[in-house]
Amino acid sequence: QVQLVESGGGLVQAGGSLRLSCAASGRTFSNYAMGWFRQAPGKEREVVAAISRNSGRTYYADSVKGRFTISRDNAKNTVYLQMNSLKPEDTAVYYCAADFRPFGVTMATDSSEYDYWGQGTQVTVSS
Repeated sequence: QVQLVESGGGLVQAGGSLRLSCAASGRTFSNYAMGWFRQAPGKEREVVAAISRNSGRTYYADSVKGRFTISRDNAKNTVYLQMNSLKPEDTAVYYCAADFRPFGVTMATDSSEYDYWGQGTQVTVSS
């Protein structure tokens, strides 16, 4: 089992920044690719960003490219999502997720491939 706990969400004005953190415990963090997903009211969960287990590869949804940055610190068992130039349409519950890939160098963008999920943290961007 892997436990994931997100933090850093909150209310911010459009154009502002937030940094989300996701602390992992329970298994070897470096064996997992990590992803950030979000779900807005009435919408399906969507991938925001993902990172391979050794940080060699990253993925960003088109809607956040150039504004969001995913990173990880395997020594701290933590993955981050730096969100800049926030827009009202970024308002959602943000979830981190872990995908067991002990020998992989890539990461998934499909939520069905992720094995563990955090409880989510609310991000609200006011206009």
